[in-house]
Amino acid sequence: MIVERAYAHLSSYDEDAWPWSVPCVRQLLDEGLRFTAPVTFLVGENGSGKSTLVEALAEGFGLDSYGGSHDWRYASPRGKSALGERIKFDAASRGRRMATSWSARKGFFLRAETALDALGREGLSPDSVSHGEGFLAAFRGKFRHPGLYVLDEPEAALSFTSCLELIGHIDRLAKDGGQVICATHSPLLTALPGADILEAGDHGLRRVPWQNLDVVAHWRRYLTDPHAYLRHIVEP
Repeated sequence: MIVERAYAHLSSYDEDAWPWSVPCVRQLLDEGLRFTAPVTFLVGENGSGKSTLVEALAEGFGLDSYGGSHDWRYASPRGKSALGERIKFDAASRGRRMATSWSARKGFFLRAETALDALGREGLSPDSVSHGEGFLAAFRGKFRHPGLYVLDEPEAALSFTSCLELIGHIDRLAKDGGQVICATHSPLLTALPGADILEAGDHGLRRVPWQNLDVVAHWRRYLTDPHAYLRHIVEP
């Protein structure tokens, strides 16, 4: 483990203003967010705040919100988010040097919408391969050293078999001393044994076993009987 807890303090805030209006963000402000395993998945519907949260965690660790490794600082012209500039961490004993020293810090932030540009800056030549292969090149080339790795929907460009490869990279990274925080919609990724799964929603954040996740239940029902869903969506 690199970090054990994330938190942010505000003396006051407007609960109707974004991002403080997002339930999982308010929970972070009120309680902090404790990490209990080397791999943490954040799941939830679009708009639940999971991407807002992982972006802020990446920024709090000093990673560029635009995406990329710890070697790149603020390629994007915009500054840190309102939440990201307030994020603090309680570091595990083995992560304290990374938390206090930029030169000792290792990590990577991968976000789907800016990944190709970020990977280009990293020298991975994403224009010469498919979108998915570019993602896999990052996992193969950059996810190798203990550090904090923050991922925002990495499955967006990946096939079923590529998602399985990503699970292998995440597992090896965690076993080699890295820590991964990943926002995802994927029932494949979240099935990684030993991972901690947090479900974001109107309730804020809660820990949910993989088999009890809403996304897992929906995929099971859909693959068993697609018509049960499509009859409400597709016109006869």
